This record gives sequence, structure tokens and C-alpha cells, in this order.
Amino acid sequence: MGRASLDGWGSGLLGVIIFSGSLPATRVAVMGFSPLFLTAARALIAAVLGAALLAVLRQPWPKREDLVSLTITALGVVLGFPLLTALALQHITSAHSIVFIGLLPLSTAIFGVLRGGERPKPLFWLFSSLGSATVAAFAISSGGAASLTGDLLMVAAIIVCGLGYAEGATLSRRLGGWQVISWALVLSVPPVLVLTIATLPSSWEGIGAPAWLGLAYVAVFSMLVGFVFWYRGLAVGGIASVGQLQLLQPFFGLALAGLLLHEQVPWTMIAATALVVACVVFARRFA
Repeated sequence: MGRASLDGWGSGLLGVIIFSGSLPATRVAVMGFSPLFLTAARALIAAVLGAALLAVLRQPWPKREDLVSLTITALGVVLGFPLLTALALQHITSAHSIVFIGLLPLSTAIFGVLRGGERPKPLFWLFSSLGSATVAAFAISSGGAASLTGDLLMVAAIIVCGLGYAEGATLSRRLGGWQVISWALVLSVPPVLVLTIATLPSSWEGIGAPAWLGLAYVAVFSMLVGFVFWYRGLAVGGIASVGQLQLLQPFFGLALAGLLLHEQVPWTMIAATALVVACVVFARRFA
């Protein structure tokens, strides 16, 4: 593995670790905030931070031809995925959502082909599909309440997120990873500002500390910091290749639950993780 490829995978892995706390944090946050307010507020907070970074580091304005890609990225990862998952997590548990997060690498790879011009080898699709199936099987065996509404919302979330990942990664090759997510956030300010004001909670008294912490995490880490590493990893290491690291995201989430919340980690998690790691390694080889 070359230095650039290794660097891309390292950045991508950091992004995945940060993203692994997104769904549990969202699940906690929607207990105190409405999905619409949570989606708008997290984007608005991250946009302020992103705009500050762009201003302090004196980044040039994106070119006119980049605005379409930035809009697609914003619709996918700034608005679409956060809103759809927040709505879904009102119907299903965060554990059940693992089924769909396991399909995100395939979605990213498909849009990497359609939008990024990548051409993985046929064996890549075999190992990618096997890894996704492993994650889905593990999630199903782990239980979780089923809901058709929640499931359909998660499917839609995975589709728009895969598009946003691939589009943003392609643009990152020209603008840089953190610049892409920062500009996408800034571009989203007008609608999210209006939505934030329109969906303000009628009362702040009943909102507990966990909901505030959940909002803070998804705004700062899930919405900005994670993307700095993630888009850089995709741009340097390849969208289809590095995108397979998302297969590890559910297991990082369960590991954090075991360490921080003292939840039991079953042996099946260890076995499934080992198989998924093997799939990631082989998928990377044939990407």
C-alpha cells in the first residue's frame, strides 16, 4: 500500500470512528428536540464553525461550476441524511439502524462509479456485498424493533448519503476535504436558519442534558470534524476503496457502548467484525 493510499485510509478511519457515535447521539437528541429542529440546528452550528474556518484561513470562494456539486453534497449529507435518520429513529432503535448503515459502503461505491468515474474490479463488488450482508445479518440477529416507516426512511437516508459522500469526495480533489463540507454548510445557511427559527421548541425547560450533549456531538463532530477526515480519506485513497471502512462503523458504535455505557459485547460481534475486516481488506485490494 503506497503512502498516499495509507494516508487516505488513516484519514477515512478517523472519520468512521467519529461517525460511529452519530446515530446513538441522534437517538438521544430526538428525545428532547424535534427531528426538524435537530437537523436545522446541527447544520447551523456547524455552518458557523465552518464559515469561521474559511474566513480565518482565507480560503478562496468556490468557482461557479462547483456550486452544483456543493448543492448536491449539502442536500445529501447536511440536510438529507440527518433529517431522514432523525425521523427514522423515532420509529426504530439505533441498533436496528445498523442494518442500513451496513449498506452505506455499497451506496457510496455505486455513486463513486456514477459521479466520480471510478471503475472497481468485479471482485470488489463481491467482497463489498459480502461485507454489507455480514453487517446486516449481525444487526438483525442483535434484535431491534422493526418499523416499515423507519426502514423506508433509513433506505432513503442511505441513498442520499451515498450520493453526498461520493459527490463531496470528487469535489474534495479540487477544493480540499474540509473546504468542501464547510462550503456545503455555508450554502445551507439560508434554509436551515429559517427552519431553525420556525421549529424552535415552545419550551426549553423539559430538555435534558443528554439531548443537549447529543445535539452538540452531531453538530460539531458528525457534521464538521468527521467530514474533514472522511472527505480527505475518500479523495486521497479512492471513494470505492476507502468507502468500505464504513462497514466497521456499526461495530465501533457497539464497542463504544461497551466501554462507555458498560453494555455487554457478545462474541458474535467479535466474529462478525473479523469477517468484515477481511472483506474490507479484499475490497480495497480489488478497488
